Amino acid sequence: MSTYDYKPGLGNVGSYQVSGVPYVNGAINATSEAKLTFPSVTSWIVVSNADGNGVLKIGFSSLGLSANGNFLELADGAVSPRLEVKVTELYLLGSNNVSVMAGLTGITRNRIDNNVTSPDGTNWSGSAGALVG
Repeated sequence: MSTYDYKPGLGNVGSYQVSGVPYVNGAINATSEAKLTFPSVTSWIVVSNADGNGVLKIGFSSLGLSANGNFLELADGAVSPRLEVKVTELYLLGSNNVSVMAGLTGITRNRIDNNVTSPDGTNWSGSAGALVG
């Protein structure tokens, strides 16, 4: 009898083909940097900036919010397109009323949050200038 316990990894296609487990977090205050940690790896993310006065920066690392334009800007009152990304963290800055909706996979956080996949041990280091993928 086998004792191997299979767990899906980042390349597991089926984890992204099925509907994601819903995740919603609203009324996030990101006037100073806010870090949002997802319970598992995402399949997709949609961000809404309901602040009437501030442009929101969206990054995948703290450094990404400030380094060489490695972030997405979302105008006040705007909603991002559906971002098909596999991440465990999202960094937000510049708005006092942000909502995030995501589809979560069954892939555990440690499939990304480890020193083999990401040199700093969390999320993708790609927003520091390297293209990871």
